[in-house]
Amino acid sequence: MHFPTIEDYVGHTPLVRLQRMPGDTSNVVLAKLEGNNPAGSVKDRPALSMIQEAEKRGDIRPGDTLIEATSGNTGIALAMAAAIKGYRMKLIMPANMSEERRASMRAYGAEIITVSQEEGMEGARDLAAQMQEAGEGLVLDQFSNSDNSLAHYRTTGPEIWEQTEGRITHFISSMGTTGTIMGVSRYLKERNPDVQIIGLQPNEGSSIPGIRRWPEEYLPSIFDPSRVDQIMDISQQDAENTMRALAREEGIFCGVSSGGAIAAALEVSRQVENAIIVAIICDRGDRYLSTGVFPGA
Repeated sequence: MHFPTIEDYVGHTPLVRLQRMPGDTSNVVLAKLEGNNPAGSVKDRPALSMIQEAEKRGDIRPGDTLIEATSGNTGIALAMAAAIKGYRMKLIMPANMSEERRASMRAYGAEIITVSQEEGMEGARDLAAQMQEAGEGLVLDQFSNSDNSLAHYRTTGPEIWEQTEGRITHFISSMGTTGTIMGVSRYLKERNPDVQIIGLQPNEGSSIPGIRRWPEEYLPSIFDPSRVDQIMDISQQDAENTMRALAREEGIFCGVSSGGAIAAALEVSRQVENAIIVAIICDRGDRYLSTGVFPGA
């Protein structure tokens, strides 16, 4: 008899219908609950994929040290994947990331290195490259590693296609590394080129954990603009308000970028008819409690 390991439970997440927030509409708005992954976010998929594929190529073997710059969810997922696979993990992150995230990474045995809030993710990425240069380990580099988007091409895209019986008309995802939107877009467009792919970025002045308006020189190299039909700007206020409403009105407890994705899905729903709209809920709300974005938190 084959007993599965925790690795076998990455992916296969539920796709659920929003019942109240879309209002009276001919559309169906669906949320893909990626917080149901073992380490609690959509990043479990690429974290495992990047390590598995590097092993297959012979780039790494158990006992090696891996290095990654992360704003949170990828770090937690990589810390879990490294623990499963037997690697040491060094994670570099900006100082303003939530305490729950740091605590989760440490729980999985990762070492955390902090850069200042001013240096941000760009500074974290620069330091990761310097450490690799100095022979301190291998940088997986989620921003330029095609195994990131490959995970979504192989798993997230096919799951959504199957769960909607091929009827999906719009796919919406917040954009950080852009791995999710790149992989899912490639898969869905191969099945039906008419599926609309919508990416989200914060508007000027908004700070939404996990998603970015990248300066040109730091734009993830896995990003291919031709795979995205529309880019929408989202305000921090709208993202946070929608996130709180999701918990209150739909029983979906998620993070800020997920609130942004649903805000965009509801906006799209107001403009179309008879559509099947899928948005990615990329993580759970409990890793944001210390930031004060939830009432009474």
